[in-house]
Amino acid sequence: MSNMTYAEALIDGLHGCMSEDERVSLIGSFVLGLGPQRHLVDRLRNNFADRINDPPTSEAAAAAAGIGAAMAGDRPFVDIGTASFIFEAWSQITNEAANAYYMSGGQIKTPVTFHMLHGLRGGGAAQHSHSPQAMLFNCPGLEIVLPASPSDVKGLIRSAILSDNPTVVIDHAKLLGLEEDVPKHDYEIPFGKANVRRRGGDATIVATSLTVQTSLEAAEILSQQGIEVEVIDPRTIVPLDKEAIFSSVEKTGRLVVVDEANMSCSIASEIGMIVAEEAFSFLKAPIVRVARPDVPVPFSPPLEEYIATDADKIIAAVKKVAV
Repeated sequence: MSNMTYAEALIDGLHGCMSEDERVSLIGSFVLGLGPQRHLVDRLRNNFADRINDPPTSEAAAAAAGIGAAMAGDRPFVDIGTASFIFEAWSQITNEAANAYYMSGGQIKTPVTFHMLHGLRGGGAAQHSHSPQAMLFNCPGLEIVLPASPSDVKGLIRSAILSDNPTVVIDHAKLLGLEEDVPKHDYEIPFGKANVRRRGGDATIVATSLTVQTSLEAAEILSQQGIEVEVIDPRTIVPLDKEAIFSSVEKTGRLVVVDEANMSCSIASEIGMIVAEEAFSFLKAPIVRVARPDVPVPFSPPLEEYIATDADKIIAAVKKVAV
């Protein structure tokens, strides 16, 4: 084991894949954004310069190049940058990459990975703060990955690159500095296998990405008040580990779903509805969602903080169902 930040673990996972397979390339090399961790990408540039391309600023062109390369047999890792920019490449990702296997009768595989940084970043405002995972969830044919810890991002990145399906990996910039012990060896985390991040019997919290860490913070505060919650991190939403969620809800009888996407048609909405349809008999209280309100993200720091899915909102939601 080695203590790593989320950013270091992400690059370590990429480095391992590029070392093993010459078909793995990088299109766009600002995987860690423009923050203090960006120098870590130099490790890839120094070792694999011939397989790293920094294209002109055209997300549509970068996505299209990655899709074409994947169809031709490569395994490109395409960095979209800020998640809001995915809209520039929406047709390529959702209408080409996602549909190719089905429309070719299984003759064309598209093993391409798209990467982006989502969510409230601190002054990103409306055009740089989207969390498009719910929109992507509505586009069949894509695998969707939402890591929440350094050890998970290393294993999930590897699984994404090895997958024969088009995969979207959505990281949160506020996770990049998070530290924990991470295995030194290369490993894969299977898609569709949730992680029970905390055990408890009074209520279940299902959360993704940064909100997993926020939910664990809320869980510690609630524990001091005599309420023990179980925190489930699905890790991937396509495929989704429904059984892990049902098992927890059967034990606790209460569900809070936390998501940084907007409230309407969110990941929280879908998970809540799945439980309502398929595990209703386990519930002892109505399902409660904690998500961003349906408003553009303001530039003002106090207003951005106001709409964030913070620990206080999660605590209030748990108390609503469990007290």
